[in-house]
Amino acid sequence: MDLGLAVKTLRKNKGLTQGNFCETVGITQSYLSQVENGNKEPSMDVVKKIADALDTPIPVLFWFTLTEDDVDESKVEVFKLLKPSVDSLVDAFFN
Repeated sequence: MDLGLAVKTLRKNKGLTQGNFCETVGITQSYLSQVENGNKEPSMDVVKKIADALDTPIPVLFWFTLTEDDVDESKVEVFKLLKPSVDSLVDAFFN
């Protein structure tokens, strides 16, 4: 799971800088940078604020955190086939 990368990607896709995103979420830019770089794990309260600021439900935010490492070895090939399509559908629905 890579929550930081998911947050960074979704934030950038919405054209938000770290500065203006932090103001909306109510966290410091330093803290956001640490989250996006995988050095800090935010509390669920902060995850909710991040999801709200991205206008993305928490389950969708967590979908974007999934990597092949999170999937059982026997299902990696199916995951590789499905993830791009599901990502595209979710992206179209929430962006």
